[in-house]
Amino acid sequence: MHLKPYIEIHIAVLLFGLTAILGDIIRIPAVSLVWWRVLITSISLLLIINKLKQILQIPKRHLLFLSFIGCLIALHWITFFGSIKASNASITLICMATASFFTSLLEPLIIKKKVNKIEVLYGLLVIPGMIFIVKNLETYQLLGVFLGLISAFLAALFGIFNKTIVNTIEAKQITLIELSSSWLFISLCLPFLPKVWVTPFLPIGTDWLYLIFLAIGCTTLAFVLTLKAMQYLSAFETSLIINLEPVYGIILAFLILNDKDELNNEFYIGVTLILFVVFTFPIIKKKFK
Repeated sequence: MHLKPYIEIHIAVLLFGLTAILGDIIRIPAVSLVWWRVLITSISLLLIINKLKQILQIPKRHLLFLSFIGCLIALHWITFFGSIKASNASITLICMATASFFTSLLEPLIIKKKVNKIEVLYGLLVIPGMIFIVKNLETYQLLGVFLGLISAFLAALFGIFNKTIVNTIEAKQITLIELSSSWLFISLCLPFLPKVWVTPFLPIGTDWLYLIFLAIGCTTLAFVLTLKAMQYLSAFETSLIINLEPVYGIILAFLILNDKDELNNEFYIGVTLILFVVFTFPIIKKKFK
C-alpha cells in the first residue's frame, strides 16, 4: 500500500476543513466569495504551470468535459459557502460527510460498475455520526442543511467525474482548466443574479488576506494534492477520507474561533463513528477483495 497518497489526501482534507473557517470569517456573500476564490486560484496556477501550450493540445472533448466539471465545482462551492452563511461552519461540514454515501450510489451509475454493498453500507454508517454531531437544529438552520446536502451531492458527482480523467491529464492542468471554467461560469451568471447574492462584491480589509490564503492554500494546493492522491485511491475511498473534513474543521473552529460549544459528548461520539468508518474501510475492502 502506497503511504504517500494517503498523506497527500489528509493534508488536502485538513486544508478543506480550514476552508469552512475562512468562509465564516470572510464577510462577502457566497457567490462573490467563490468568484474571487477561483480567480485568484486560476492566476496562481498560471504562475506555476510552465507548459501552457500542452493545455492547448488537450483534445476538445476533454476540455469540454473538464469545463463541465468546473461548473459543478462552482455550484458546489456556492452551495457550500451559502450553507455556512445560512447556518454555521459546523453544520455545513457535517453535511459534507454524506458525500461518500452519494458517491456509493452515483459511481455505479456513472461508470457502469456493479453496486458495491460494502461501500453503500459504509456510506450509510457516516450518517449516524453526522446526526450525533449536529442535533436540535433551529428552523433557520434548515436552509443551511439543505444547501449543505446539495453541496455534498455535487462534491460526490465531480469527484467521480475527476476519477475518470485524472490518469489522462496532469493534475495541475486539470485544476487550472476546471477552476478557470468555474470563474467563467460564475462571471456569466453574475448579471442575472439578485443583488443580495453578490453585494458587497469587493472584499474589505483583512478579507483580502483570508481570500488569498483560501485560494492558494485551501484551493490550489489542496486540489492538486487530491488529484495526485486519486491516481492511487478510488473515488469512494477518496470521498470517505474527505469525511474527516468536518472533524478537522470543527477542531480548527475550536482552536481558531474558540468554538467550544461544538465539542460536547455527542461531538465525540460522532467523531468516533466517522473515524471508525474512515479507518476500517481499507481493511474491510482488502478482506472482501
